[in-house]
Amino acid sequence: MIQHVGNHPFGKKHRPHEVVIETLLFLFALFSILITVGIAFILVRESFLFFADPDVDLLGFLTGKVWQPMIGLFGFLPLLNATLTTSLIAMLLGIPLGLFVAIYLAEYASDRVRGFLKPTLEVLAGIPTIVYGYFALTFMTPLLRSLFGESRVDIYNTASAGLVIGILVLPMIATMAEDAITSVPKDLRLAAYALGGTSIETTFKVVIPAALSGLSATFLLALSRAIGETMVVALAAGAGPNLTANPFKAAETITGYIVRISGGDVSYNSVDYNSIFALGLVLFVITFTLNLVSRKISGLFHQEYD
Repeated sequence: MIQHVGNHPFGKKHRPHEVVIETLLFLFALFSILITVGIAFILVRESFLFFADPDVDLLGFLTGKVWQPMIGLFGFLPLLNATLTTSLIAMLLGIPLGLFVAIYLAEYASDRVRGFLKPTLEVLAGIPTIVYGYFALTFMTPLLRSLFGESRVDIYNTASAGLVIGILVLPMIATMAEDAITSVPKDLRLAAYALGGTSIETTFKVVIPAALSGLSATFLLALSRAIGETMVVALAAGAGPNLTANPFKAAETITGYIVRISGGDVSYNSVDYNSIFALGLVLFVITFTLNLVSRKISGLFHQEYD
């Protein structure tokens, strides 16, 4: 029996405490938006000081191949190249591993196995990133040097940093991808089995395409996380800008440069100091764009099931 409260069916009556709760929730949501706006404002304001310097040229900043602020060279392509290199290597490792882990947990693992693997993934997610950085420097780099030769692999290199970042984002990819796969209705699986599909065929021809919206968003968010990673690249990738396509060579990323300059002896309000805000703005634009693309792709592949 449907109950009526006052003139509002289904008990929809606005009580004072509910109005207060709704208002608080709205304020919290607004506060998060204001934080984002504040971060963008600070980055733009401080970046303006950098680009207002007579030695800095916007076109040269975007297209230059040498980053040496001490001598007036502000081409950020070496920093961007190293950032994209480590992120690409991370995705080449993290996406396949994370996806297959998610498929196994969602489709094949028993409750006992799932109960062991999921807490293990959560432990990986809780390890401080500086520990991953030392892991890259003391384990991954010696491993690469033993496999490919010490003469070919520098002590500091983007390959080891990228591989460890791939391990770092693995729990995030696996967890979010599992949620996307699990959200696919069971009826689709049963229909595939009824048509004679095997477990593998059902997984890769029915379930994965149906979960593509959530999976694509997961991969782009993981890429944003990899691009913004700091401590791993600061410790393992190198401390000097180097425009190279060789992942076994040392190269400094955008975040690595920001850490080095902000923690060094550079004087406040100098062009070197202000450059970290310009690079921070570049990172903000990249990650914000990836989030927008993620939402667009999610909407493009979104499917509703009755």
